[in-house]
Amino acid sequence: MIPILDSKRQYAAIGSEIEKAVCEVLRSGSYILGPNVKALEAELAKYIGCNYTVGLNSGTDALHLALRALDIGAGDEVITTAFTFVATTESIEIVGATPVFCDINPDTFNIDANKIEALITPRTKAIMPVHLYGQPCEMDKIMDIAKRHNLYVIEDCCQAIGAEYKGQKVGTFGDIGCYSFYPTKNLGGMGDGGLITVNSENLKNRIVALRNHGGAIRYHHDEIGVNSRLDEIQAAILRIKLNYIDEWNKARRSHAATYNELFAGYSDIQTPKELDNTYCVYHQYTVKIPNRDEIHKMLQESGIGAMLYYPIPLHMQKVHAHLGYKMGDLPITEKNTEMVISLPMFPELTLDEQKTVASTLINCLEKSKALV
Repeated sequence: MIPILDSKRQYAAIGSEIEKAVCEVLRSGSYILGPNVKALEAELAKYIGCNYTVGLNSGTDALHLALRALDIGAGDEVITTAFTFVATTESIEIVGATPVFCDINPDTFNIDANKIEALITPRTKAIMPVHLYGQPCEMDKIMDIAKRHNLYVIEDCCQAIGAEYKGQKVGTFGDIGCYSFYPTKNLGGMGDGGLITVNSENLKNRIVALRNHGGAIRYHHDEIGVNSRLDEIQAAILRIKLNYIDEWNKARRSHAATYNELFAGYSDIQTPKELDNTYCVYHQYTVKIPNRDEIHKMLQESGIGAMLYYPIPLHMQKVHAHLGYKMGDLPITEKNTEMVISLPMFPELTLDEQKTVASTLINCLEKSKALV
């Protein structure tokens, strides 16, 4: 079995460091918003290249509180993509706003920046681009549209820590960037966790209050907030892992290049494309193939841990049925969700494993063609 991700291998390499850091937290008696959270926030601000970061309970909370901090709510519209995890649009509906779905660029699976402007209405308040699979969106185009129409930009960077667009890390272009530290992420904790990046001190201060029951001072509550404090133990773990993130992302990029070479010449396998001047961190290595569902089943039976992210686009999900979208409204999104499959991708993946994955996929495609 070759899994889509093997977190045990990462732990085998750095487990002693993590255990030491966790034990230090346990002995300290400081478990909530302690020195590790503060240190991690400062270290990530430096790494990402922003003025401030705020540690939170999850990437979902980061998206939710970003919208709250910008006073986006009932009656407002947020333009985003239907090709993403539900947390993106869940956060929009939680605050009472309405997601407006834009079709995608078929090469990157990201929101098509050239189609955003046509969706802007007097109710539009923000654009929420998702850097899907670790591939940066075309942020210069998106920021130009936002500036001309006086819109906020909230970057969903939950799969893209360390990714860059034209030499600048994602999460620093818009008004707020949102990250997840879910265990499967490139920088993953050993539990839930999230982060907001921001350059405005006023926004930072409001998010700090919102994450702690709506008050900046203990027992003084200025508005309805939530309990979304990054756990001190998770912060200590993430501080250890942050030392390795560039190394791990480089390994992912190397694995992607290897896959590209192994699939060269097979026209049935469309490998990922990187835009010029981008640095993709390959949270997933996702290809497009014919007969995707059949091939997926064959791969699983062969012990290859391939995954389907996200087979039902959000505009066709029951949770968003009230928005009135129908099949055909987002043709490129719909076509691609029927073709994409993600192959095993993690830093510790070996060359032999990649060769096995590639040969198995090619064999499955050949068998599928023979059965037609």
